[in-house]
Amino acid sequence: MKQKNKNETQSKSTEELEREEQQSSEESKKKIKKLKRYEKTVKQYQSFVLRLVLFLLVLWILFFQIIGLTRMPNGDMYPRIDSGDMILFYRLDKTFKAQNIVVFEKTTPDSEKKQLFVSRVVAVPGDTVEISESGHLVVNGNTMAENNIFYSTYMYEGHTDVYPLTLGEGEYFVLADHRSDGADSRYFGPVNQSEIIGSVITIVRRNNL
Repeated sequence: MKQKNKNETQSKSTEELEREEQQSSEESKKKIKKLKRYEKTVKQYQSFVLRLVLFLLVLWILFFQIIGLTRMPNGDMYPRIDSGDMILFYRLDKTFKAQNIVVFEKTTPDSEKKQLFVSRVVAVPGDTVEISESGHLVVNGNTMAENNIFYSTYMYEGHTDVYPLTLGEGEYFVLADHRSDGADSRYFGPVNQSEIIGSVITIVRRNNL
């Protein structure tokens, strides 16, 4: 009888040990699964942060090194570009041709602080520029036919003694399309290449925003 009770006690003890081992094994599996889920979450978070950093880096390179975006500050280029229109421009251009529309920063006779301007290139380094009394642009002795300009081109009062003007290396003569009162090279002189930020690619009209 005693032997039987002893065997039963041993059997129960063995079962309890097995049960405890099973419980311990299940807890270990749960901990491993939890750890794996945590590691997966960390990897997903790291992947998201890396993609976000790369995305922001691409945006920075695109919009601060290659492409620029600015708002037309005034009506100097009306009707081609109206005040408030958004301008997308290309920063990497280093040389410019006549009829290119450029974005540049320049001081004026009235202010030493640089201001943003948008104008049309009408003469490039080496060209000689004149403005006739009849209101026409003359480059290298040729009167320019500007079919896209709807205003006469007159000299500004107080700036009539500079013509004919021959442009030096890296100098560009720019004019506003709104020739009657636009701020351009008739007012502040030639624009240096180093002052030009870029050439206009496209325009987003203000009424489409």
